[in-house]
Amino acid sequence: MYEFELVIITGLSGAGKTQVVRIMEDLGFFCVDNLPPTLIPKFAELCAQSEGKVSRIALVVDIRGGEFFGALFQVLEDLSQRKFHYEILFLEASDETLVRRYKESRRRHPLALQGRLLEGIKTEREKLAALRQRATQIIDTTSLTNPQLRSVIEDIFCVCGGAEKMPITVVSFGYKFGIPLDADLVIDVRFLPNPFYVETLRRQNGCEPSVREYIWRWPITQKFMDKFFDMVDFLIPHYVKEGKSQLIIAIGCTGGMHRSVAVANTLYELLCKQGYKVFCEHRDIPKNAQGVDR
Repeated sequence: MYEFELVIITGLSGAGKTQVVRIMEDLGFFCVDNLPPTLIPKFAELCAQSEGKVSRIALVVDIRGGEFFGALFQVLEDLSQRKFHYEILFLEASDETLVRRYKESRRRHPLALQGRLLEGIKTEREKLAALRQRATQIIDTTSLTNPQLRSVIEDIFCVCGGAEKMPITVVSFGYKFGIPLDADLVIDVRFLPNPFYVETLRRQNGCEPSVREYIWRWPITQKFMDKFFDMVDFLIPHYVKEGKSQLIIAIGCTGGMHRSVAVANTLYELLCKQGYKVFCEHRDIPKNAQGVDR
């Protein structure tokens, strides 16, 4: 059997389990919400037999399970006997914070369907007290914003360094085909010298050495790239700190054939050297099969 990482997410209703699941999914975890505890051992066996295809699992188990929740401690003993390693992440918050969140969401507390909200919160704390004692990680979300909560979860469960927490995609495109809808930063490089007007380069693209040499021979291109990279390198750590899950940088010229491709490739190479997790895509080169950049 293959080894895998199993995290059981539990805690008080309204403490942020839904937000944590989203973060865990971004970190590559296979997440299941409100799984009946009695199904956990069987689910763990299936994951162990997946030949490494499912290696990180996060399961949300909480009071919503009703009578099934009472079986959780026996299930945990069963997992230990079967040599399945697991962690318990317990989320909590102050009564005032939980009340405010429930008021804002207008949802009912699972233990206060016909009673007062505070009574439901008190009852839930009592029912979860023994489970809290077994937790390997306890996070109080009372004063945490969503970006701060993401940072805490990443510090605990992210296996990569800070520069690799947020994947970056560099996309070249042509304005005549439209700006990528999912772009976070859009840079227009149509002011750079254009290889389209050089007959021998017209039908090549920005990946070709001859085209790149032409574009980078001009001082304006080099000066622009220095300033552009400084800006991107400055922004990325702040995006990571803010909790951004991915960054898409779109670089455009007229047709997405020459200048944008060359600049995207160079930015990709520079970011890779800095240790960032980067992908590069040239969206519109295939669209230029019947035409070229202008």
